[in-house]
Amino acid sequence: MLRHVLVGLAGAVMAVGVAAAAPAFTFSSIEGGEISLETYRGGPVLVVNTASRCGYTYQYAGLQQLYDTYRARGLVVLAVPSDAFNQELSSNDKVKEFCEVTYGLTIPMTEMTEVKGAGAHPLFAWLKATQGFEPSWNFNKVLLDAEGEYVESWGSGAKPMSPEVTGRIEGVLAGG
Repeated sequence: MLRHVLVGLAGAVMAVGVAAAAPAFTFSSIEGGEISLETYRGGPVLVVNTASRCGYTYQYAGLQQLYDTYRARGLVVLAVPSDAFNQELSSNDKVKEFCEVTYGLTIPMTEMTEVKGAGAHPLFAWLKATQGFEPSWNFNKVLLDAEGEYVESWGSGAKPMSPEVTGRIEGVLAGG
């Protein structure tokens, strides 16, 4: 019910052409507890749908490097593991272990989450309703600014440390 209300609200905002910040979405953390996007307000957030058995899985290293490079300036990189494209491991525990052992990840991670279709997490439903964005594959990236407003999205081929991604993040960090 709440998801439908948020999607309806997002659709109404889009219909009148008003930019809107992402509502205070929450995710279940792979570490236990919750991750609230509201706690990240004040700095940009790069949300990335991930999978452990994808040809782009190597990008985890770049996501960690991006986080290490910009976190002191306020950037959060949020990994959202998903089996939307049938390339994720079978459990949250296996995903967590794989990411820690293989990539030494310290970026925040959600539990395995639906990112497209009727069962999409409310953030991804909001992105589709307001921006027309829905992940087309693993490792799609969405940048939200310090107020939670959509800035830009990139497909799987955009590497985390590429000039197109880092340049846009630096622009947001500089207030633009």
